Amino acid sequence: MAAASYEAALARLLKDEGGYGDHPSDPGGPTNFGITLADARRYWKAGATAADMRAMPQSVARNIYRAHYWDALRCDELPAGVDYAVFDYGVNSGVGRAGKVLRRMLKLSDRTSAVSDDVIAALAKAVPGDLVIAICAERLAFLQSLKTFSVFGRGWTARVNGVRAAALAMAHSRASAPAASTSAETSSGKAVVPATSPAGPASAGAVIAAGTASAVATSRIEIAAIVVAAAAIAALVIFFIWRWRSRAHQEAAVIPSAERTSNGLG
Repeated sequence: MAAASYEAALARLLKDEGGYGDHPSDPGGPTNFGITLADARRYWKAGATAADMRAMPQSVARNIYRAHYWDALRCDELPAGVDYAVFDYGVNSGVGRAGKVLRRMLKLSDRTSAVSDDVIAALAKAVPGDLVIAICAERLAFLQSLKTFSVFGRGWTARVNGVRAAALAMAHSRASAPAASTSAETSSGKAVVPATSPAGPASAGAVIAAGTASAVATSRIEIAAIVVAAAAIAALVIFFIWRWRSRAHQEAAVIPSAERTSNGLG
């Protein structure tokens, strides 16, 4: 469905992941371009060291992402926007979790993480934008439950918000979104759980509601600000009208002394 999304999705992901890092709180250990030491040893060089990770060419990361994340999640067959949201989730928290969450958002069993033919069929009946919101809302809730959220939470939150905005743009226009502005420093850290861990108990309906509320929060604030400003202007106009009428009434009630004299009242 959306093979054309790959380059845009990968460009954003590489910018979010940044270069080499080895944060002591990051369960992924030494990483480069977002590729963990474990993935490097599994897909590139057995027995790779931190020095190997630091020197790893970006082309290696690109090959791993294409074969073992994008293709593993069948992202070419997912709707535009949904493909990017699922892909980025898989890189950050594991292909197994991303697959399970996608299945659960489509009301399919998440006892497996496989993006199977029934997933592709269910996607034909789903609204891509709603699915993006649901996936990103579940993802943020999951991240907030992790012990390392206090360390990486700010960057993770910014990353999920950026993914949601770009994925929604892809879903609505099927056009490539601009590169992410999140820095590597604030988005570092993997949020990976064992493949056997459940995807979580939240229902799709609850997640969609939460995600929708988050997505429209900014517009509600802007509308509220406009209403307050309009009310203030209206109040100011009413005040000036009242003041003008009050002054006119007072002037009409007082007869000037020259007029009083001419009328024999002085």
